[in-house]
Amino acid sequence: MQKTDKPRIVFLDAATVDYGDLDLSVLVKYGKLRLYPLTRGRKTLLERIRGAGIVITNKCVFDREVFAAAPELRLLALTATGTNNVDLAEARRRGVAVCNVAGYSTRSVAELTLAMMLALNTRLVDYAQKTPRLWPRAKMFTLPLYPYLELEGRTLGIIGYGQIGRSVARMARLLGMKVLAARMPSRHYGRHDSRGPARVSLAELARRSDVVSIHAPLTESTRHLVGEEFISRMKKGAFLINMARGPLWDEAAVCRHLKSGHLGGAASDVFSTEPPPAGHPLLGAPRLLLTPHIAWAGLAARRRLVDEIGRNISAFLGGKSRNRVA
Repeated sequence: MQKTDKPRIVFLDAATVDYGDLDLSVLVKYGKLRLYPLTRGRKTLLERIRGAGIVITNKCVFDREVFAAAPELRLLALTATGTNNVDLAEARRRGVAVCNVAGYSTRSVAELTLAMMLALNTRLVDYAQKTPRLWPRAKMFTLPLYPYLELEGRTLGIIGYGQIGRSVARMARLLGMKVLAARMPSRHYGRHDSRGPARVSLAELARRSDVVSIHAPLTESTRHLVGEEFISRMKKGAFLINMARGPLWDEAAVCRHLKSGHLGGAASDVFSTEPPPAGHPLLGAPRLLLTPHIAWAGLAARRRLVDEIGRNISAFLGGKSRNRVA
């Protein structure tokens, strides 16, 4: 594709990125842009990508059948870091470039992780819910329902010491926490840093940590990485946080250990199925803080995401490789 071409660009699920507070016009200069808030159903997907040279998407699945229905497709621009919704081998076979965006949400995810940690430790949500009803009837000036320890001097164990894990570690150290990182075999879980925290086995991390925070990528080897065996090894009363992907922990095991009181609390921004089905056990689990997969979605993070998508498209149209995963 030459610079003079004006390709048809289709954004299949713009509402996953733009909440009415972003300017997507930056993408218009690269071609004839068509925005769809969401694309549901395979038939609709196949109709919308027909004739498109560039497709932008967050979560739409691109498998062999979908690629076959879009012979003019030359670039698939993902508005995410993960690529599990794309058959990368089929993209390579058909000569379709695939680009993702990494690092745009590091600060946003790290800040929500820290907020979850602080909220769990202080029982912030419980206090906020009960104070209006109980404080007016209190017999003294304070209402000490949930005494808590300070985080200073306590140990944070991080599973997945990449950009987000490192950012969480920096923030935790500012609170005076000690930091451990799980020793894992693949470069995808964070490169070794001689100045960074001690690397320990998963078993040792579970045993020593007061808070465990999960930031690893989802692969077949990391599915249910945090399960019954891991949680059983954790200290009684410790906290468990998942800001990465739902299947990284065993949801049933988390629920059991919250109900038994072995876990002091847990927090999650992700589920194995999103949105979760009504009646999912974790939706009613005690001492569990939930957010609906929004850790990545701070306004500044989404602005960076759109800027990066524009740069990926510009590089592709200029014959350059940028953030290519296929």
